[in-house]
Amino acid sequence: MKASVFIAATLDGYIATPDGDIDFLNQHPSTNPDEDFGYHAFIDTIDAIVMGRKSFEKVLSFDCDWPYMNIPVFVLSRSGVTVPAALSEHVQVLNGDAVNISKQLRERGFKHLYIDGGQTIQGFLAAGLIQELTLTRIPTLLGKGIPLFGDLAQAIQLMPIHTQQYDNGYVQTRYRVIDKMAL
Repeated sequence: MKASVFIAATLDGYIATPDGDIDFLNQHPSTNPDEDFGYHAFIDTIDAIVMGRKSFEKVLSFDCDWPYMNIPVFVLSRSGVTVPAALSEHVQVLNGDAVNISKQLRERGFKHLYIDGGQTIQGFLAAGLIQELTLTRIPTLLGKGIPLFGDLAQAIQLMPIHTQQYDNGYVQTRYRVIDKMAL
C-alpha cells in the first residue's frame, strides 16, 4: 500500500499559525482562478484519506460542503471526535498508531492513502510508511506556528522527483521518500 502527503507550508516550515489559522494560504492568489496546484490530480490517485482530528475539525470549519463525499476518510483521535450525522457514512474515527492504522486499512483493501495533518504526517513518516511527499512552499514567514515536521528520531532522506513554480510564488516539489532498507 502506498501512502502520500500533499501539503503546503510556509518557507519557515509552518502549516498553521499557533492558533491553527491557515489564512496565509490565501494571501497569494493565482492569476488563474481555476488553479488548484495539482490538488485534484493528486486526489484522483488516492482511495482513502487519513487525517488527524485537528485537520478534520479545520475542514469542517470551511465555508463549503464536505469536499470528500466520494472518498472514505479516517480520522485519527485518541480522545474522540464528533462526526456530523450527515458524514457518518463517509467518515470513520480510528485510534491507534500509524503502523496499526496502515495495517487495518491495507487489510480492508485500500491501495493509496492520502496522509494529512501535521501530527499524522509526522507519525507516518517516523514509522517509515510514507513513500511520496508533495510539499508546496508558500512565500510567507510566520516566525512561529504549528510545524510540518517536528522532532525526528532520525534523518529521513528525500529525492526530488519534480518541482514546479506557480505564478503566485508558490514552489511545489514532489519527493520520493528514500527507503533506507533498500540502500
